[in-house]
Amino acid sequence: MDAISRPTTNQDARTRGDVITLPTAELPRRWYNVLPDMPEPLAPPLSPATGKPVTPDELGRIFPPSLIEQEMSGERFIAIPDEVLDILAMWRPTPLVRARRLEAALGTPARIYYKHEGVSPTGSHKPNTAVPQAYFNRMHGIRRLTTETGAGQWGSALAFATRMFGMTCRVFMVRVSYDQKPYRRTFMRLFGAEVFPSPSPHTASGRAILERAPDSPGSLGIAISEAVEEAAGRPDTNYSLGSVLNHVLLHQTVIGQEAKRQLEAAGETPEFIYGCHGGGSNFGGIALPFVPQILAGERIRAVAVEPDGCPSLTRGRYAFDYGDTAGITPMVRMYTLGHDFIPPASHAGGLRYHGASPIVSALVHSGAIGAETVAQSEVFRCAELFAHTEGIVPAPESAHAIAAVVRKAGELREERRGAAILFSLSGHGLFDLGAYEAYLDGRLGDQADQGEAIAAALAGLPEVRS
Repeated sequence: MDAISRPTTNQDARTRGDVITLPTAELPRRWYNVLPDMPEPLAPPLSPATGKPVTPDELGRIFPPSLIEQEMSGERFIAIPDEVLDILAMWRPTPLVRARRLEAALGTPARIYYKHEGVSPTGSHKPNTAVPQAYFNRMHGIRRLTTETGAGQWGSALAFATRMFGMTCRVFMVRVSYDQKPYRRTFMRLFGAEVFPSPSPHTASGRAILERAPDSPGSLGIAISEAVEEAAGRPDTNYSLGSVLNHVLLHQTVIGQEAKRQLEAAGETPEFIYGCHGGGSNFGGIALPFVPQILAGERIRAVAVEPDGCPSLTRGRYAFDYGDTAGITPMVRMYTLGHDFIPPASHAGGLRYHGASPIVSALVHSGAIGAETVAQSEVFRCAELFAHTEGIVPAPESAHAIAAVVRKAGELREERRGAAILFSLSGHGLFDLGAYEAYLDGRLGDQADQGEAIAAALAGLPEVRS
């Protein structure tokens, strides 16, 4: 049977109290590709130079052939190379945990489960794609990668992955997070990465931003421009992206595949699935393996949860836009706030991206999945509750999903109705204690409404002829 629907036997899963684990032999050996199951085909990305569908040769300037093939593949399942599985097996399969203490604190009849991705070597879900991306680049003869990072989870993952394959990498880290999270950059440096605050003086796009705004807090769009510019200008270097693209979400489906098997072992089918959303990698990883059931009419609702300071899915426009600020990446059809949008300097650095994955965007646009926002103060209150009850300090990004789960659990309490809730705990927050200190000291509030900034950025969307 297919990997995403194969039933779990009693020998497959082990339950210790409220923790459900799978043996290493049950690590998924194939990635699930949602593209063949989409309600409608995705619009092809457009070249920034010609406005026509981007060609493999254009993508080949910064990506290896294997990843380009995965980006466009129509195959429902794609085999995971043994060399990748060997490294993923260092921490996968990850645990599925029943959050009984949180349930009791909320007084809810809901049954809450979380997939604990914070057990990876870098403390988040990001190595699930960093490892295969480094592998496929290394097999193509590339020895050096460039990338951007927001809060640092992705930069940490790529630093780890490139070290595993004897490669090096350069990371452009959004300036506000570079200043807020010094130990994230220390972690990256420990694994051999070069780390620079973005915007930086090392690229033409960075220098242009600094000339206009010397105190710019940076954004993922700006950092992407810098990383892509450098990769395109060096034959020994490729670019690696930690979210948004189809092949990134593909690699992350190991999360949802494992969760399905573990829930089957618990005799559960989730009625609600939540994941924090920035570009879409974490949410896609937990939710996409359930899409066939959702489209078949099963009672499952998947919801992407984003910060109200950067609400691409809930306040953005479904349109073609650049993936970066300088406009040097292909244009993709997605929910976007505009590539010029600079989000406020929130502590959820990994969610400060102006656009959303084309896959997630298309599913939201079709109504197959939902999206909602939460405010920063609510996020940290729920993160504190989760730490007090479950004993884990969640990453601020992950706490967005927790906040949405707390809301839903409260609704089910009022309805006096039990239901299984699944969410992805995308990472731990032990590198984010500066944010928690600000929260505990009363220095962390909600962001101002971004309506004017969003409107101004949306006015600058590229004109695309249909």
